[in-house]
Formats: sequence, C-alpha cells, structure tokens
Amino acid sequence: MRRNVLKVHQDDNVLVALVDLKADEIVEYEGKEYKLKEAIPAKHKLFTDDIKVGGSVIMYGTLVGKTQCEVMTGQRMSTENVKHAASPYHYRPFNYQWDAPDVSKFVGRTIDGYHRSDGRVGTANYWLFIPTVFCENRNLDVIKEALYSELGYDVTDKYKTKVRLLKELYLDGKNVESANLSITEAIVPVDRLFKNVDGIKFLNHQGGCGGIRQDSEVLSKLLAAYADHPNVAGVTLLSLGCQNLQVKDFLRDLKERNPAFDKPLHIFEQQQSTSEEQLITDAIHQTFLSLVAANQLTRQPAPLSHLTIGVKCGGSDGFSGISANPAVGHCSDLLVALGGRVLLAEFPELCGAEQDIIDRTEDEFAARRFIELMSAYSRAAENAGSGYHMNPSPGNIRDGLITDAIKSNGAAKKAGLSPVVDVLDYTEPSLKSGLNLVCTPGNDVEATTGQAASGANLILFTTGLGTPTGNPICPVIKVASNTKLAERMKDIIDIDCGPIIAGEKTIEEMGEDILEYCIKVASGLVVPHAVRLNQDDFIPWKRGVSL
Repeated sequence: MRRNVLKVHQDDNVLVALVDLKADEIVEYEGKEYKLKEAIPAKHKLFTDDIKVGGSVIMYGTLVGKTQCEVMTGQRMSTENVKHAASPYHYRPFNYQWDAPDVSKFVGRTIDGYHRSDGRVGTANYWLFIPTVFCENRNLDVIKEALYSELGYDVTDKYKTKVRLLKELYLDGKNVESANLSITEAIVPVDRLFKNVDGIKFLNHQGGCGGIRQDSEVLSKLLAAYADHPNVAGVTLLSLGCQNLQVKDFLRDLKERNPAFDKPLHIFEQQQSTSEEQLITDAIHQTFLSLVAANQLTRQPAPLSHLTIGVKCGGSDGFSGISANPAVGHCSDLLVALGGRVLLAEFPELCGAEQDIIDRTEDEFAARRFIELMSAYSRAAENAGSGYHMNPSPGNIRDGLITDAIKSNGAAKKAGLSPVVDVLDYTEPSLKSGLNLVCTPGNDVEATTGQAASGANLILFTTGLGTPTGNPICPVIKVASNTKLAERMKDIIDIDCGPIIAGEKTIEEMGEDILEYCIKVASGLVVPHAVRLNQDDFIPWKRGVSL
C-alpha cells in the first residue's frame, strides 16, 4: 500500500504529504493517527504536535523555522504561521565516521572518455570560443551562425522550417492565424562533419570592461578555468584590445592554473586586424584547421575515478529533499567510494545545514574556511537588505518549501554522507578525490558555471518544477523529483525519481540507476536533453549578492 505521509527524521514535528490530503481526513504514521485541520496539498507539511508561538519547527532533524502564531496538530505549515530560523554553527572537533556504500557492482567499471596530455579525462570533446570582452559578442554570434549551419551543430532547423511555412502562407495570401505548426515539411539534418568533436561552444558574456577591475580579474580566472577544462579540446579567443581584461591577464591566469597547458589556442585582437571581415575569416580558418586535428581524438577507457560530478538543484519542490536529492546523494557516495570527486555548490542553500557539514569536514582549516565563506556571504546579503531567508522563490514556496532552512537541508542531501575533503572559493580547481564544497550563488546558472570552472565534467541537476538549465562544456543531467514533472517535460527531464515517492524504488536503488546513467553519458552513449538542445547557459558571478 502506498504511503500518504512521510516523516523524514525521527525527531521531526512535521510530516510531508506525499499525496493531496483532504480536510478532516485521518492519516496514520507509525501507529499514530492525525486528523487534518485543513486540506494539505502534496509536498506540503502538517504539524504533528501543538506548538506555541515562537516554538521550534523541526525537519530533517534540525531547526528549520519558528512559529509566528500558535499552531495545532494536523494544521498545514505556511508562510503565515512559520518563518525561517536556523541553528548557529561553529567549529568543534568531531570524529565523523562514514560507512561507505557497497560498490561491488561498479568496481572495475570504466567510462570511455577523451584523454588529455595532463592525465585528466573529458566526458566530451568541445571546441571553445571565448571573448575577453562583451564587445566581441556580435563577432562570436556571426561565427557561431556560420559554423553551426555548415558543420552540423544547428538544432534550430525545425523552427526555421516553421517560420518558412508562415512566410509562405503569408506570401500566398493564406490564413496565417490557423497555420498548423505541428506539421512541417520533412527536415534533412546536416550530418556533423567532425564526428569526434561533440560541439563548438561560445562563452558570450557581459563583462571584461566597465564595472570594477575585480570583476574582470574574476572573469579572467573563470575563462582560464574553462579553457583548461578536460572537456575542451582547444580555444579560439577574440579580444577588442583596449578592455580591462587584457589578453596577457588571461594568459597569466591560464599559466597559473595549469603550467603545462598545451591545447591549441588561437588569439585574435580586433584593433590589430585590418577589418572585421578579416578578423572573422582568420578565426574561422584557424579554428577549422584545429577542428580537423581535434577530430582525430577518440574515446578510450578510463576508471570511474576520473569522473568529477557537480550536484545542483533548481526549481525545487517539496519532494526534492526526499526523492531526487537523496538519490543523487547516494550516487555521490558511490562515486566517492570509487575514488571520484563530487562538487557541492550554492552556499545560500546550505543555510541551516552548516553544522552537519562542518562536523563532516576532515581538515580544520577547510572547516574554518567554510565558516568564513558562509559568514561573509551572509553578511553581504544582509548589508544589501536581504539575507539567506529570502532565498526561496515563489515557486519553491508554492510547492512546499516554506523556509530557506527547509530548502537548504533538502538541498544538502545531494552531497550524500561522505566526509568533506576540501572547501573551494569561486573558480578554484578541485584537486582532491572525495566531496568538495564550491562557493557559488544559489542562482542556477551562476552555480553551474562555477561548478564547471572547478572541474565538474558532468552535472547532476535535480528539479521539482522543471528548468532547462545547461552548460556550454559540462553535460547537465536533469533529475526530476516527481513523475508528473518527468511526464510533462519529457524534452527536459532525463531521470525520474518519482518511483521513490510511489514506494516503487528505494533511494539506494535510484542512486545506482543515476550512476549508471552518468557512466553512459560520460561515455557518449547517451546525450542528455540539455546537451541535445544546445542549452549553453553561462553567467559569470561578479561576487555581488546573488541568492
């Protein structure tokens, strides 16, 4: 029989509704009955005790809010009766013990990846175009249109066909309003010329000049990190010439990040060129020659320890923290036990989970660095008149994430239970096997942009509401918290964790399924929807307040 409610932790004083519950309905959990004071929509929480004003609301075994009025057993938690609250945190010596999961079915398994000269392995083979300044975005757009349409990377043909149909109807004087755009002429796809070049990617951005110099300095490190990424075969860089982010600064940061960098790097500066046409022609010509060379590289076997997976959630709902995130967390633990790396980012969505993370951090210096970064981030938000408590979006709240501490404790489940081996600031590379923390905003694209910079060669992105977010160089795999979403957005979602809610699969079984899917993606056997759609989202973080 399917459960209709769930208590996440034995110390909780709330239950999660797994299905829509009616007013006056009696629900039972572990031998105790609760009569509902009102209807409780699926994903929302109901109180299991009467709580006075200012009382603690406990979920995931920790403080997630304080009551703003007296609440009663069977009443629904809402923004009217509960406000965000989180326990203070500090460093303390803690002998954390972790029981690694059984990885026997994955021992000896491999991925087929692209081996780089420095020993790293890419899960894809991309050519990368980088502008040092926003002034070059238009030139990149021109190059992109030319290369995509002729080399077989354009995914917009079906939409061009629809526009062509509308145009023809209009020119023929026919009814455009009633045009059937679901039926279009057959499209003959352009074969990809370079079979072993998975894509040509463009990092258009709005930085490199203006603003403050620190923004350009951080952007330079970010672009250097992308150039050095194991999923990148080579780089074409376009510069104007007079901008804050000079080519020499980019080269310095690239050399500092990887002194042995030896990928093809073509640099073109517009103010040194005879014309725009010459600049674009030269860039296309030199890049084409390097694409011929990059196409010679083929996938070869590599141990699973070469995987670095970023874990991220966005468009979260009340099921995210009990299905998709814990399942990804088990996948994370499996990968760590196999010698791989996991990157947990979005620091605003760790509010309320800090003490658990601190206690799991192996090194005192790293633990104190986490405290410093979290505290500085929180102060910056408060000084701007905001705070972590303002992180949940209207969509989050509507689907059961009433406080940031509820959202954050559920979000932290993506990290599994393994010890934290390192804490990284924005753009710093992950160098240690195991669970790494990466300081980024909670903002979906700013976070995934930062995870790729720290070395993620795959990203597992959980969602309860649905989001198309992707990344130019790091394949993003969408994991739905519920089956309704997976069925409604089939062109976005890759994995459905709804069977956990339905009681058809355990978190552990789902975690193993997710790792199997990652192996297929890393080997080029499966293409995630975000990659198929060329969902190449890239937003550099300017280190301002971004939740």
